[in-house]
Amino acid sequence: MSPTADSLVEITGLKFNYGEREVLKGLNLSIPRGKVVAILGASGCGKSTLLRLIGGQEKPAQGTVRVAGELVHELDTDSLHRLRLKMGMMFQAGGLFTDLSVYENIAFPLRENSDLPEELIRSLILMKLQVVGLRGARTLMPSELSGGMARRVALARAIVHDPMLAMYDEPFAGLDPISLNVIADLIRRLNDALGTTSIIVTYDVSESLKLVDYLYVIADGVVVGEGTPDAMLASDNPVVHQFVHAEPDGPIPFHYPAQPIAAQFGLK
Repeated sequence: MSPTADSLVEITGLKFNYGEREVLKGLNLSIPRGKVVAILGASGCGKSTLLRLIGGQEKPAQGTVRVAGELVHELDTDSLHRLRLKMGMMFQAGGLFTDLSVYENIAFPLRENSDLPEELIRSLILMKLQVVGLRGARTLMPSELSGGMARRVALARAIVHDPMLAMYDEPFAGLDPISLNVIADLIRRLNDALGTTSIIVTYDVSESLKLVDYLYVIADGVVVGEGTPDAMLASDNPVVHQFVHAEPDGPIPFHYPAQPIAAQFGLK
């Protein structure tokens, strides 16, 4: 999707590496305002790294990352903080504070980043908990929640301040089918109701195809395919086809690059 005035996130020529290992090798993509966009790819392809670059936790080796027109990696500390206040993040493992109740977990970002009165904070928390179906669980501790409930609390915390941009890192991982469908439906409905822009990083193809407006598929550090769900299903690109249809054989390898196993054991 080409960058336009309606793009909230624009990434151009993005390169990033961990030590000598190149993760992103010139990636280009654009996230339109008000849409739900999925970033798909095999484990280790750089999806979560991409979210950290958008949020400013990491800086690119080369290329640009713009959010709402601002070059994220060139912002000073105060400017980056102000931009992050407009973002919501649902972490891969939920990221709930284990010593705080459900209510206090969701209250934390509001108390930390705003001067809102406690009465208004309470109203915002209860409204968001009502949306995710957990208003009655507000006094529970994270250890008392099921996996699906914890994800819903994390979702409520991510959108409690009605962010401009919501990012979801593997929101469906480890969930049973009912919880998964609930979370997916909540993400879609909240995005549309709040006028948010949402980025979902996942390897769950089937759920993404039902949920999102647009998809990007990443492999070998670049975007190898993009389009609507229907376009991705019909793609004749070998990498996209293998990934979308979950085929074991194709250009995406199962094994991480390594020397031949015979050489590893000193055999000829």
